[in-house]
Amino acid sequence: MRDLELSVLDLSPVPSGSSTSAALHETVELGRIVERAGYRRMWLAEHHGIPSVASSSPEILIQAVADATSTLRVGSGGIMLPNHSPLKVAETFRALAGLHPSQDPSGTRIDLGLGRAPGTDPRTAIALRRRVGDPLRGGVEALTADDFPEQFAELRGYVDGLPADHPFAGIEAMPNDVPLPPVWILASSYYGGQAAAAFGTGFAYAGHFGGADPGEATRIYRRQFRPSDAAGAQDPHVILAAAVMCSEDPGRARAMGRAHALSMARLRTGNPGPLPSPEEADAHDWSPVELQVEQGMAAKMTAGTPDEVRADLERRAQEADADEIMIVSPIHDSDERRRSYELIADAFGVTGTTADRAAVASA
Repeated sequence: MRDLELSVLDLSPVPSGSSTSAALHETVELGRIVERAGYRRMWLAEHHGIPSVASSSPEILIQAVADATSTLRVGSGGIMLPNHSPLKVAETFRALAGLHPSQDPSGTRIDLGLGRAPGTDPRTAIALRRRVGDPLRGGVEALTADDFPEQFAELRGYVDGLPADHPFAGIEAMPNDVPLPPVWILASSYYGGQAAAAFGTGFAYAGHFGGADPGEATRIYRRQFRPSDAAGAQDPHVILAAAVMCSEDPGRARAMGRAHALSMARLRTGNPGPLPSPEEADAHDWSPVELQVEQGMAAKMTAGTPDEVRADLERRAQEADADEIMIVSPIHDSDERRRSYELIADAFGVTGTTADRAAVASA
């Protein structure tokens, strides 16, 4: 089995009893911690209208985390393309790339992960980006995942040039003296693997909630991958996201996992709220539907001691043929959350590798 790289996906979870703005500050502090622990990259998510998630503007968090670190790759996990103008995305990420250069082949510490879905409910999606019609008179339509190929081609066109007959031909994303950061397509279905292969980008599979078989999604991606000069001639690379709770106390790790399951159950049953504590989850009167969601979450979550976590993540990575594991840990207590990431890094022996990698790059 290949050596696994470890990365982080953060949604700025909002614990019960805390505030959404505090969650943003915690994300920035977590960036410092995981850089010291040796993680390869940290991505920030885009979600809207979810009480347990404060990460609605990943581009702002990317800037904050990149400013607070020096070697960690920082990116979007992801920018939900239906919510945005492709030109604005290209401009924003070229600006971020220019502000945060690196000596690796990409030339920047920034990653651009793109999602096909709005990351929210249909009404909020319309509020984010209207397409046609007047919201006061009806007829408003939001962009959807079906529009992704056209949007992606337009985004790339503002960097590589649009066809002469395109209505926006000649428009260029500024600054124009830096490349677009490495592009990744995020997915929770097989189509995402096909799209990443066709566009020649990296592929990140949402193993923490996706309904498809990660191994089959990866096989589709690797089998169909076509290198693309437009995408920077990236090699195929698979990131598998996983929900992970780690503690020296196995019972505590599982209790943290159950609190996350309760948060997901509330979201899926139309009763979203802040992230509950393990104690709140233990005292909760679980409905049959919530218990069913918890059972479904069990296969998508790893909770245990450092040795247990390493063994399970290595199994998941091998089954999915993944190059990298991206860990998401919505844990109520900030100290326990930080400690979870440190324990996982220690278990994999990656502590210090980020600094070592930076030293090698600058030599």
